[in-house]
Amino acid sequence: MSDIVYVNGDYVPADQAKVSIFDRGFLFGDGIYEVIPVVNSHLVDKQYFLERLESSLGKMQLQWPCTPQQYIEVQEQLIARNNLSEGSIYSQVTRGVAERDFPYPANTPTSFIAFTSSRKLLDHDYAETGVKVVSTDDLRWKRRDIKSLNLLGQCMAKQDVASKGAYEGWMVEEGFVTEGVTSSAYIVIDGKIITRALSNLILPGIRRRTLFDIAAAQGIEIEQRLFTIAEAQAADEAFLSSATTVVLGIISIDGTSIGTGKPGPVTQLLRNKYMELMAKEAEV
Repeated sequence: MSDIVYVNGDYVPADQAKVSIFDRGFLFGDGIYEVIPVVNSHLVDKQYFLERLESSLGKMQLQWPCTPQQYIEVQEQLIARNNLSEGSIYSQVTRGVAERDFPYPANTPTSFIAFTSSRKLLDHDYAETGVKVVSTDDLRWKRRDIKSLNLLGQCMAKQDVASKGAYEGWMVEEGFVTEGVTSSAYIVIDGKIITRALSNLILPGIRRRTLFDIAAAQGIEIEQRLFTIAEAQAADEAFLSSATTVVLGIISIDGTSIGTGKPGPVTQLLRNKYMELMAKEAEV
């Protein structure tokens, strides 16, 4: 966790950071957040990050707390002040401080906070071994395309996953996989990647967009459609992607081994190519 964090224009020690109890993010979850990877003390996937941030702000009718360039400069300042080499930065924008009332308050400045986390991305602990996934009910609201602060459904699902001894959960609604609790979900059949199409029911993952670019460059076909847990269990490969994992192979789903029980060749190719892109962007 950060030693120095950013709160509404100030860089302060983490243990001195404060926000109002009347901030609508605290009272209603009325805000959005983003997580951006850091490699070699550089932000990566910046353009897609800014585009999704702007999309979430627009859908929530939230104003930018500053210019997009200043938003990036805050992240870069946090990297420098915390000597962050590899990890991620969490940032959050809320509708600000107002009396507790459900309608959006008028003329209220947004609140903006951010902090760093150190973690391994290029040499993730499970990159070689893969991870176990279990299915869990999707209990979330209907605007999952917005990266909002309303994460109670994910918290409940992640606790269910932890109680079953797995790394991640794949959420299921009406018999089909929506996405991972904190990641995007993919399977591979006969060399083709299969993943659910974008809609208001899943988050438009930034890693997903880059993986689509990589797949196209490598001549790998992608089919966007629904799939079930049973189809995933019978697939040749399965994998997930997120800001803090990039790409990880999945070796079992609900106790059923996937493929050879190790990260498959398509998964490994995608991860390796993604690592190359990150290293290039970060000038490693």
